[in-house]
Amino acid sequence: MAQIQATLKPIAGGIAQTTNLGLCDIAIERALSRGANLPGLVCFYGPSGVGKSMAANYVANSRRARYVQAKSVWTKKHFLKAVLAEMGIKAVGSIPEMADLVAEELATSGRPLIIDEMDHLVDRNAVELVRDLYESSQAAILMIGEEGLPGKLKRWERMHGRVLAWVPAQPVTIGDARQLSGMYCPNVVVADDLLTRLVDLSHGSVRRVCVNLERVQEEALVAGKDSMDLAAWGKRELYTGEAPKRRA
Repeated sequence: MAQIQATLKPIAGGIAQTTNLGLCDIAIERALSRGANLPGLVCFYGPSGVGKSMAANYVANSRRARYVQAKSVWTKKHFLKAVLAEMGIKAVGSIPEMADLVAEELATSGRPLIIDEMDHLVDRNAVELVRDLYESSQAAILMIGEEGLPGKLKRWERMHGRVLAWVPAQPVTIGDARQLSGMYCPNVVVADDLLTRLVDLSHGSVRRVCVNLERVQEEALVAGKDSMDLAAWGKRELYTGEAPKRRA
């Protein structure tokens, strides 16, 4: 883990230096530093809640990447408009004309493109459009999606074969929880036994750990404590993401 985190620049602005942030940065670095004859598409994938989008936002800023987060209702035209807006270019013309504008800017600037929620573009049959952008620009393109994204892309053999690396996001770790506690529970020292409990209950989700860290801080401050361990937490409830059980 130390090696992963060492690849990152110092983080400012309240972003925790988690494992998946490091992995996301490594994924786009592989595309940016690839050999001349290697493909420039990379895929960072994993279940919801593990911090992929948080990582993507940081990496987009640190790498000066163009970043768009696809939506379920987007058509190909909406996707291209969003990318052009991110580039500061007025969206005009037909879909092919807008695609040419995007590809030209990617090729000229040398800046990578990050597409978050790529599953939506797959579901809207826009995969070939993304491949066209890559082929026309040879830019580094990072696709981010759910854990089933690699399997979905197998339907498009020409796209699947141009992916340089498949990088799976990792479940939240105790090390991640320590990093997150400084951001979400800054006024309370959280002991490792309680952090371990939060990680165990999270089922891999960074988001659930963050919710519980905020809860720990609230409860500790109400109790007048500046530290909290598992024994002090006692039988207080913690967020698990489970739906409330129906009352008998």
